[in-house]
Amino acid sequence: MFNFTATNHSQTSKARLGKLSTPHGTIETPAFIFCATKAAIKGMTPQSMRQENTQIILANTYHLMLQPGPEIVKQMGGLHGFMGWDGPMLTDSGGFQIFSLGHGSVTEEIKRTRHSARPKSLLKINEEGAIFKSYINGKRYTLTPEKSIQVQQALGADFIVVLDECTPFHVDKSYTEQSMHLSHRWAQRSLQEFQKGQSGVQALYGITQGGVYPDLRKISADFVNNLPFFGHAVGGSLGANKTQMAEVVEMAMEPLDPSRPVHLLGVGGVSDIFYGVLQGIDTFDCVHPTRLARHGGALVTPRVWESMTEDPKRREHMNLRNARFREDPRPIDETCKCQTCKNFSRAYIHHLLKARELLALNLLTIHNVHFMNRLLAAIRQAISLNQLEEEKKKWIP
Repeated sequence: MFNFTATNHSQTSKARLGKLSTPHGTIETPAFIFCATKAAIKGMTPQSMRQENTQIILANTYHLMLQPGPEIVKQMGGLHGFMGWDGPMLTDSGGFQIFSLGHGSVTEEIKRTRHSARPKSLLKINEEGAIFKSYINGKRYTLTPEKSIQVQQALGADFIVVLDECTPFHVDKSYTEQSMHLSHRWAQRSLQEFQKGQSGVQALYGITQGGVYPDLRKISADFVNNLPFFGHAVGGSLGANKTQMAEVVEMAMEPLDPSRPVHLLGVGGVSDIFYGVLQGIDTFDCVHPTRLARHGGALVTPRVWESMTEDPKRREHMNLRNARFREDPRPIDETCKCQTCKNFSRAYIHHLLKARELLALNLLTIHNVHFMNRLLAAIRQAISLNQLEEEKKKWIP
């Protein structure tokens, strides 16, 4: 029921086209996976996601374990039945939450800012697993590799992931190595638990670790290559900035088994996706498109900035809260075919944001989801034509 085939059409990079078959449909890769963290895409229904050509979404093991609990989700028909999504799904292991609750988010990591007023819920990480307090009611939990797999099996996503510890960039090599070996032992335990109940309805991804150190990345790649995982995910610290992140992704990809699909965890910037694709990454996930919408941001191509008479600073998105859009009758992007751009102006969305109307969230999320799916479709076509570098110039300011 699970299968992955890939072909490399590029003469100058590792970029490849693939088909990732699951019990709930086939995914054309490279693909972007949208985050329905608590079994919901913020601002859109599953049906709307399908209308915008979304192929696959993910949900979060940690949050769903706490609320409503895996037993309830299983009783309601698993995630697919519970949330009304009939396409492929992935659940993460909860390992990222171990990292974020102890050290800060990926965004904070890249920006070197890990200050948060939120109390840290992580109590301890040891051989057994991670001990933490629920942010909902303060109840004490232990998330072990076995528990993570059991929860993910109850949730019922197509792809599930081993439990790991994701180290921040500022720890030394000694700690990174110790953490890598701990994650390897957790991976073996995750695999053993997975194999107990394996029935062909789920596939397991291993995670490669090693931080920013090439020798550790090689050791970790050899480890996951030699275990019967369906696919691999590039995890662990990706560095202190975007330049180092690119270097880490390259060193992590080099020794991985090319016959398996590879997922890059928690990365979704346009330039980052292009770089990952060039290195052979097949799938990406990130909260960025939907989170950006909640803050008034619309993803745009350089062509949109070229139409702006005041020549503003060019970025991968525009902020519709800005006063310059107050009387702008144009859609976000005149070439975009999403329902937002077909029917609404920048001025109207600006008004909704200022008035704090929930419709603004919906309209911007529709646009950003459409943008990401259009981006990945363009990337796939460019790979097939061996024109990825030319396509890249159309999307990055």
